[in-house]
Amino acid sequence: MITNDIIDPRSDDEILNEIDVNNIETENRISLETNNLNLWYGDFQALIDVNARVKSGLITGLIGPSGCGKSTLLRCFNRVNERYGNVTTTGQIKIMGKNIYDPDVCLPELRKAVGMVFQKPNPLPISVYENIVFGLRIHNEYNSLSRTEIDNLVELSLKEVFLWDSLKDKLKAKATNLQLEQQQKLCIARLLPLKPQIILMDEPCSALDAGATRAVEELMKELAGRYTILIVTHNMAQARRISEECFFMLLGKIVESGQTEQMFVSPEDPRTDDYIAGRYA
Repeated sequence: MITNDIIDPRSDDEILNEIDVNNIETENRISLETNNLNLWYGDFQALIDVNARVKSGLITGLIGPSGCGKSTLLRCFNRVNERYGNVTTTGQIKIMGKNIYDPDVCLPELRKAVGMVFQKPNPLPISVYENIVFGLRIHNEYNSLSRTEIDNLVELSLKEVFLWDSLKDKLKAKATNLQLEQQQKLCIARLLPLKPQIILMDEPCSALDAGATRAVEELMKELAGRYTILIVTHNMAQARRISEECFFMLLGKIVESGQTEQMFVSPEDPRTDDYIAGRYA
Protein backbone atom coordinates (compact mmCIF):
# COMPACT_ATOMS: atom_id res chain seq x y z
CA MET A 1 0.00 0.00 0.00
CA ILE A 2 1.12 3.54 -0.81
CA THR A 3 -0.14 6.17 1.62
CA ASN A 4 0.19 9.91 1.79
CA ASP A 5 2.42 9.73 4.87
CA ILE A 6 5.46 8.20 3.12
CA ILE A 7 8.56 10.21 3.97
CA ASP A 8 10.97 10.69 1.09
CA PRO A 9 14.37 9.48 2.36
CA ARG A 10 16.29 11.77 0.04
CA SER A 11 16.87 15.45 0.56
CA ASP A 12 15.19 17.93 -1.75
CA ASP A 13 18.41 18.73 -3.57
CA GLU A 14 19.03 15.12 -4.48
CA ILE A 15 18.01 14.14 -7.93
CA LEU A 16 15.17 11.91 -9.00
CA ASN A 17 16.46 8.69 -10.54
CA GLU A 18 17.07 9.49 -14.16
CA ILE A 19 13.88 9.42 -16.23
CA ASP A 20 15.42 9.61 -19.67
CA VAL A 21 12.90 9.88 -22.46
CA ASN A 22 15.62 9.11 -25.00
CA ASN A 23 16.13 5.63 -23.57
CA ILE A 24 12.58 4.63 -24.43
CA GLU A 25 11.61 3.64 -27.96
CA THR A 26 9.87 6.48 -29.76
CA GLU A 27 7.11 4.38 -31.30
CA ASN A 28 4.13 4.09 -28.93
CA ARG A 29 6.21 5.55 -26.11
CA ILE A 30 4.21 5.84 -22.91
CA SER A 31 4.69 8.91 -20.72
CA LEU A 32 2.15 8.17 -18.00
CA GLU A 33 0.84 4.83 -16.82
CA THR A 34 -1.34 3.66 -13.95
CA ASN A 35 -1.92 0.10 -12.85
CA ASN A 36 -4.90 -0.69 -10.58
CA LEU A 37 -4.77 2.81 -9.11
CA ASN A 38 -7.15 3.46 -6.22
CA LEU A 39 -7.44 6.59 -4.10
CA TRP A 40 -9.49 7.44 -1.03
CA TYR A 41 -10.24 10.76 0.66
CA GLY A 42 -10.90 9.40 4.12
CA ASP A 43 -13.60 6.75 3.62
CA PHE A 44 -14.65 8.03 0.21
CA GLN A 45 -13.09 6.21 -2.76
CA ALA A 46 -12.48 8.73 -5.54
CA LEU A 47 -10.55 6.47 -7.96
CA ILE A 48 -11.37 2.81 -8.55
CA ASP A 49 -8.94 0.42 -10.27
CA VAL A 50 -7.80 3.00 -12.81
CA ASN A 51 -5.62 1.59 -15.59
CA ALA A 52 -4.45 4.22 -18.04
CA ARG A 53 -1.65 4.64 -20.56
CA VAL A 54 -0.94 8.12 -21.95
CA LYS A 55 1.22 8.29 -25.06
CA SER A 56 4.14 10.68 -25.30
CA GLY A 57 3.95 13.86 -27.31
CA LEU A 58 0.17 13.88 -27.68
CA ILE A 59 -2.60 15.99 -26.22
CA THR A 60 -4.81 13.58 -24.29
CA GLY A 61 -8.18 14.65 -22.93
CA LEU A 62 -9.80 13.61 -19.66
CA ILE A 63 -13.58 14.04 -19.88
CA GLY A 64 -16.49 13.14 -17.66
CA PRO A 65 -19.10 14.73 -15.40
CA SER A 66 -18.20 16.81 -12.36
CA GLY A 67 -16.99 14.75 -9.43
CA CYS A 68 -16.03 11.72 -11.50
CA GLY A 69 -12.34 11.81 -10.48
CA LYS A 70 -10.70 13.61 -13.41
CA SER A 71 -8.84 16.24 -11.40
CA THR A 72 -7.96 13.71 -8.70
CA LEU A 73 -6.37 11.47 -11.34
CA LEU A 74 -4.52 14.43 -12.85
CA ARG A 75 -3.07 15.37 -9.47
CA CYS A 76 -1.86 11.82 -8.91
CA PHE A 77 0.79 12.20 -11.60
CA ASN A 78 2.85 14.70 -9.62
CA ARG A 79 1.67 13.52 -6.21
CA VAL A 80 -0.10 16.77 -5.39
CA ASN A 81 -2.94 14.85 -3.72
CA GLU A 82 -0.55 14.09 -0.88
CA ARG A 83 -0.81 17.71 0.21
CA TYR A 84 -4.39 17.03 1.30
CA GLY A 85 -4.99 15.31 4.61
CA ASN A 86 -6.32 11.79 5.00
CA VAL A 87 -5.46 10.58 1.48
CA THR A 88 -4.67 6.92 0.84
CA THR A 89 -3.46 5.54 -2.50
CA THR A 90 -2.86 2.00 -3.70
CA GLY A 91 -1.58 0.72 -7.02
CA GLN A 92 1.18 1.94 -9.27
CA ILE A 93 1.93 5.13 -11.23
CA LYS A 94 4.80 5.27 -13.72
CA ILE A 95 6.31 8.32 -15.39
CA MET A 96 8.48 7.36 -18.36
CA GLY A 97 8.59 3.84 -16.93
CA LYS A 98 9.68 4.96 -13.45
CA ASN A 99 7.44 4.21 -10.47
CA ILE A 100 6.92 7.59 -8.81
CA TYR A 101 6.42 5.93 -5.42
CA ASP A 102 9.85 4.29 -5.41
CA PRO A 103 11.78 5.34 -2.28
CA ASP A 104 14.49 7.08 -4.33
CA VAL A 105 12.05 9.50 -5.97
CA CYS A 106 12.51 13.12 -4.91
CA LEU A 107 9.25 15.09 -5.04
CA PRO A 108 10.74 18.43 -6.17
CA GLU A 109 12.45 16.69 -9.08
CA LEU A 110 9.26 14.83 -9.96
CA ARG A 111 7.34 18.10 -10.03
CA LYS A 112 9.97 19.62 -12.31
CA ALA A 113 9.40 16.79 -14.78
CA VAL A 114 5.60 16.95 -14.46
CA GLY A 115 4.37 20.55 -14.48
CA MET A 116 0.85 21.69 -13.65
CA VAL A 117 -1.41 24.43 -15.02
CA PHE A 118 -4.55 25.16 -13.01
CA GLN A 119 -8.09 26.18 -13.86
CA LYS A 120 -7.63 29.79 -12.80
CA PRO A 121 -4.44 31.55 -13.93
CA ASN A 122 -2.19 31.91 -10.90
CA PRO A 123 0.76 34.12 -11.79
CA LEU A 124 2.75 35.30 -8.80
CA PRO A 125 2.20 38.97 -7.81
CA ILE A 126 5.69 39.86 -9.01
CA SER A 127 7.12 40.89 -12.37
CA VAL A 128 6.77 38.91 -15.57
CA TYR A 129 10.52 38.29 -15.55
CA GLU A 130 10.56 37.05 -11.95
CA ASN A 131 7.63 34.72 -12.65
CA ILE A 132 9.65 32.97 -15.35
CA VAL A 133 12.75 32.51 -13.20
CA PHE A 134 10.88 31.67 -10.00
CA GLY A 135 11.16 27.91 -10.52
CA LEU A 136 14.88 28.16 -11.17
CA ARG A 137 15.32 29.93 -7.85
CA ILE A 138 13.28 27.31 -6.01
CA HIS A 139 15.22 24.43 -7.54
CA ASN A 140 18.64 25.95 -6.81
CA GLU A 141 19.62 26.30 -10.46
CA TYR A 142 19.47 30.09 -10.57
CA ASN A 143 22.94 30.67 -9.09
CA SER A 144 24.53 28.27 -11.57
CA LEU A 145 23.46 30.44 -14.52
CA SER A 146 24.83 33.75 -15.73
CA ARG A 147 22.53 36.74 -16.12
CA THR A 148 22.82 36.37 -19.89
CA GLU A 149 21.75 32.72 -19.68
CA ILE A 150 18.81 33.62 -17.48
CA ASP A 151 17.78 36.44 -19.82
CA ASN A 152 17.93 34.01 -22.73
CA LEU A 153 15.76 31.49 -20.86
CA VAL A 154 13.17 34.17 -20.16
CA GLU A 155 13.10 35.19 -23.82
CA LEU A 156 12.91 31.60 -25.07
CA SER A 157 10.12 30.69 -22.64
CA LEU A 158 8.04 33.71 -23.61
CA LYS A 159 8.62 33.02 -27.30
CA GLU A 160 7.43 29.43 -26.85
CA VAL A 161 4.09 30.70 -25.56
CA PHE A 162 3.87 33.59 -28.07
CA LEU A 163 4.19 36.32 -25.45
CA TRP A 164 7.62 37.72 -26.25
CA ASP A 165 6.52 40.33 -28.78
CA SER A 166 3.81 41.71 -26.50
CA LEU A 167 5.77 41.54 -23.23
CA LYS A 168 9.43 42.08 -24.13
CA ASP A 169 9.14 45.73 -23.11
CA LYS A 170 7.02 44.88 -20.03
CA LEU A 171 9.23 42.35 -18.26
CA LYS A 172 9.18 44.46 -15.10
CA ALA A 173 5.39 44.79 -15.16
CA LYS A 174 3.39 43.02 -12.45
CA ALA A 175 2.17 39.73 -13.87
CA THR A 176 -1.21 39.90 -12.15
CA ASN A 177 -2.04 43.00 -14.20
CA LEU A 178 -1.88 41.08 -17.49
CA GLN A 179 -4.96 40.00 -19.41
CA LEU A 180 -6.28 36.57 -18.35
CA GLU A 181 -5.12 34.95 -21.59
CA GLN A 182 -1.62 36.34 -21.05
CA GLN A 183 -1.66 35.25 -17.41
CA GLN A 184 -2.48 31.65 -18.36
CA LYS A 185 0.17 31.61 -21.07
CA LEU A 186 2.65 33.03 -18.57
CA CYS A 187 1.82 30.21 -16.15
CA ILE A 188 2.73 27.75 -18.90
CA ALA A 189 5.90 29.70 -19.72
CA ARG A 190 6.87 29.56 -16.04
CA LEU A 191 7.16 25.76 -16.31
CA LEU A 192 9.40 25.67 -19.36
CA PRO A 193 12.81 26.69 -17.90
CA LEU A 194 12.56 23.61 -15.65
CA LYS A 195 12.41 21.43 -18.79
CA PRO A 196 9.30 19.40 -17.96
CA GLN A 197 8.49 16.32 -19.98
CA ILE A 198 4.78 16.39 -19.13
CA ILE A 199 2.33 19.26 -18.66
CA LEU A 200 -0.88 18.62 -16.75
CA MET A 201 -3.75 21.06 -17.36
CA ASP A 202 -6.85 21.23 -15.18
CA GLU A 203 -9.52 23.04 -17.21
CA PRO A 204 -7.04 25.73 -18.30
CA CYS A 205 -9.57 27.63 -20.41
CA SER A 206 -12.63 27.63 -18.15
CA ALA A 207 -11.94 31.17 -16.90
CA LEU A 208 -11.22 32.55 -20.40
CA ASP A 209 -13.45 34.05 -23.07
CA ALA A 210 -13.80 32.49 -26.52
CA GLY A 211 -10.92 34.41 -28.09
CA ALA A 212 -8.53 33.66 -25.25
CA THR A 213 -9.60 30.01 -25.29
CA ARG A 214 -8.71 29.74 -28.97
CA ALA A 215 -5.32 31.31 -28.29
CA VAL A 216 -4.51 28.89 -25.48
CA GLU A 217 -5.69 25.93 -27.55
CA GLU A 218 -3.41 26.98 -30.40
CA LEU A 219 -0.56 27.21 -27.92
CA MET A 220 -1.26 23.66 -26.70
CA LYS A 221 -1.14 22.41 -30.28
CA GLU A 222 2.22 24.13 -30.77
CA LEU A 223 3.63 22.58 -27.59
CA ALA A 224 2.40 19.06 -28.41
CA GLY A 225 5.16 16.84 -29.69
CA ARG A 226 7.76 18.56 -27.54
CA TYR A 227 5.69 17.89 -24.43
CA THR A 228 3.10 15.35 -23.40
CA ILE A 229 -0.07 17.22 -22.43
CA LEU A 230 -2.90 15.77 -20.35
CA ILE A 231 -5.90 18.09 -20.08
CA VAL A 232 -9.07 17.90 -18.00
CA THR A 233 -11.96 19.61 -19.76
CA HIS A 234 -15.75 19.76 -19.43
CA ASN A 235 -15.98 21.29 -22.90
CA MET A 236 -16.75 18.48 -25.34
CA ALA A 237 -16.09 20.69 -28.37
CA GLN A 238 -12.69 21.57 -26.94
CA ALA A 239 -11.82 17.94 -26.22
CA ARG A 240 -12.66 17.03 -29.80
CA ARG A 241 -10.75 20.00 -31.25
CA ILE A 242 -7.47 19.63 -29.45
CA SER A 243 -6.99 16.08 -28.14
CA GLU A 244 -5.77 13.15 -30.16
CA GLU A 245 -6.68 10.57 -27.54
CA CYS A 246 -9.28 10.71 -24.82
CA PHE A 247 -10.35 9.05 -21.56
CA PHE A 248 -13.97 9.10 -20.38
CA MET A 249 -14.36 8.80 -16.61
CA LEU A 250 -17.47 8.09 -14.58
CA LEU A 251 -17.80 7.53 -10.82
CA GLY A 252 -14.05 7.14 -10.31
CA LYS A 253 -13.53 4.65 -13.13
CA ILE A 254 -12.28 4.87 -16.71
CA VAL A 255 -15.22 3.74 -18.82
CA GLU A 256 -13.60 4.09 -22.24
CA SER A 257 -10.41 5.33 -23.86
CA GLY A 258 -9.02 5.61 -27.36
CA GLN A 259 -8.65 7.97 -30.29
CA THR A 260 -10.75 11.05 -29.70
CA GLU A 261 -12.45 11.18 -33.09
CA GLN A 262 -13.37 7.50 -32.92
CA MET A 263 -14.78 7.93 -29.41
CA PHE A 264 -16.88 10.93 -30.42
CA VAL A 265 -18.17 9.38 -33.65
CA SER A 266 -18.67 5.80 -32.51
CA PRO A 267 -18.20 5.24 -28.77
CA GLU A 268 -18.10 1.64 -27.60
CA ASP A 269 -19.91 2.17 -24.30
CA PRO A 270 -23.47 3.58 -24.22
CA ARG A 271 -22.54 5.66 -21.14
CA THR A 272 -19.88 7.42 -23.20
CA ASP A 273 -22.43 8.08 -25.94
CA ASP A 274 -24.88 9.50 -23.40
CA TYR A 275 -22.30 11.88 -21.96
CA ILE A 276 -20.94 13.09 -25.29
CA ALA A 277 -24.50 13.61 -26.57
CA GLY A 278 -25.30 15.68 -23.48
CA ARG A 279 -27.96 13.32 -22.15
CA TYR A 280 -26.44 13.79 -18.69
CA ALA A 281 -23.78 16.12 -17.28
